[in-house]
Amino acid sequence: MGTPDTSVWVNKSVNKIQYKKIKLLLIFNYFFRNVNYNKNTKNILKKHKTSVRIRYAETDQMGVVYHGNYAQFFEIGRTEWLRSLGITYKYMEKTGVMLPVISLSCHFKKSALYDDEITIYTYIKKTPSVKIEFDYEIINQNNELICTGNTILAFINMKTKKPMRCPKYIIEKLDDY
Repeated sequence: MGTPDTSVWVNKSVNKIQYKKIKLLLIFNYFFRNVNYNKNTKNILKKHKTSVRIRYAETDQMGVVYHGNYAQFFEIGRTEWLRSLGITYKYMEKTGVMLPVISLSCHFKKSALYDDEITIYTYIKKTPSVKIEFDYEIINQNNELICTGNTILAFINMKTKKPMRCPKYIIEKLDDY
């Protein structure tokens, strides 16, 4: 009888360890999926809530929201966040300010489905300077976390196409909160 092939045994051990890690992550995700995420959080300057019903056109054949639509949900949240301050993109453009997205991240926790009513929580934690950073939490009607996200936008002067400081009218509105 020869010696056992240790390379097979090592690969099985690594796979068992990876399997255990994945299992722990799935258990962790399951138990923390139903946490109420819309509680007040420290260091939030301004938080806004917007609700949207998922339309058929936003889903795939299985009734699951296509992942590319989350950028649009973030834009809806951002636009309504600004509107809650009394500011619109239209007004910003009239005053010579563009606000392009320079960074976007999204972390999916659960699928949003056709006809779900989702709530988009949009907030900032820092006073804007040359850029403004938004954080997002999207939950469904059962208060289950669907995803979290973050976008960073830069204030750009429309004439010079160069970065500029956050307009005073936004800072003044934030000071009221």
